[in-house]
Amino acid sequence: MGKIHIPGVINAVKKVRGGVKVAHHKNTAELEVVRMPEPKQVILPMQQHIGAPCTPTVKVGDTVAVGQVIGDSDKPVSAPIHASVSGTVTAIGNVKLPGGAMAQGVTIESDGEMRLYEGIKAPHVETKEDFIKAIRESGLVGLGGAGFPTHIKLNAPSKIDTLVVNAAECEPYITVDYRECIENSWDIYSGIRTIMEFLEIPNVVIAVEDNKPEAFKILEQIVDGDSSANGAIKIMQLESRYPQGAEKMMIQSATGRQLPPGKLPSDIGCMVMNVASTAFISRYLKTGKPLVSRSLTVDGLAIKEPKNIRVPIGTSISDIIDFCGGFKEEPVKIVAGGPMMGISITNLDHPISKSNNALLVFSKEDAKVFKETDCIRCGRCASACPLSLVPTRIVRNTKAKDADALIKDGVMVCMECGSCAYSCPAKKPLVQHMRLAKSLVREAGAKK
Repeated sequence: MGKIHIPGVINAVKKVRGGVKVAHHKNTAELEVVRMPEPKQVILPMQQHIGAPCTPTVKVGDTVAVGQVIGDSDKPVSAPIHASVSGTVTAIGNVKLPGGAMAQGVTIESDGEMRLYEGIKAPHVETKEDFIKAIRESGLVGLGGAGFPTHIKLNAPSKIDTLVVNAAECEPYITVDYRECIENSWDIYSGIRTIMEFLEIPNVVIAVEDNKPEAFKILEQIVDGDSSANGAIKIMQLESRYPQGAEKMMIQSATGRQLPPGKLPSDIGCMVMNVASTAFISRYLKTGKPLVSRSLTVDGLAIKEPKNIRVPIGTSISDIIDFCGGFKEEPVKIVAGGPMMGISITNLDHPISKSNNALLVFSKEDAKVFKETDCIRCGRCASACPLSLVPTRIVRNTKAKDADALIKDGVMVCMECGSCAYSCPAKKPLVQHMRLAKSLVREAGAKK
């Protein structure tokens, strides 16, 4: 597609295959983020990121302050955990995560003072090594939902020529990235310039879906007003199509490059950063305050007061629901994350982690349960898959427990976006089949 003749604005380079058109339901888009008062207690799991879990660095009875490290690991793929409230450590033990896994957790009883740790100060950063070290110490992981430690991403072994800043937010309901663009646009831009400087990245594309015109307008004004960028930073408007915000899709839309299976974005010269992560980097380098809170959208017909809120990490779901007025009616389903890739919640005591960007409280009306029927071989699931997989064949080979066939089917590249299940007229639970297929392949690999 050709370029639009507006300074700093380009069209999507390549339209990605597959995906689905979903209802946006961006009901909270015009609601400013409000800060929730500190809860009486927080539970901080030591596993809030992809990679090795942390080990508690405190003990029961210790007094801690906001921003103090309470968990860390010497493994490379990990990120430290910091106290999100000041108070006393009252328990250290196993806690169940929303997905059902168990992890160690540190419980802190708040003293209501939210005292900052005395060691907090803006980091001294002059080199790339200083920058990577500072980001690790901040505890930052991907705030778009993936939870990958950011210092690992920033320390890519390959040369990066293009930074793609992801402001797509393609999941229905979620609007906190949109609010970040509206309320903290200069933090986003400052973070972009910082990453460009220390990683020596020559090109940046800020990608925004076309259902967020106000965010696009604000970021466009900043880009066009920065003459010192010399055209190195562009802003792109993407078609609103799920899963446009997925890393592989985003790279293809922004650069035209396709990410081969098993490869990292850095292998093709790209790096993708979420807008909230980018804005946090700017604020952290100015203040030294680590990642102790995050913004999330609370919505759904069963919640009394939908909001965008900023909460201390480790706050329980029940405390968040109380802050939003409680239930308007008995919820049928509560989801941590978006409706397409989120995880169903069965216990309101689950704590919010670094990677939670939404809490959706659904009523019977917006969480209808459809009856599964026979597959009609229509092929819609295959057409919707952005990675060109054939879900019906994967289901067949899963039932046959044929791990070798599943590997040939490419099931391990599935990102579980749910496009196949969404488009299936028979309402097959195709994502669950994909997860089962992956587990069969892993089991077969372990036996070998």
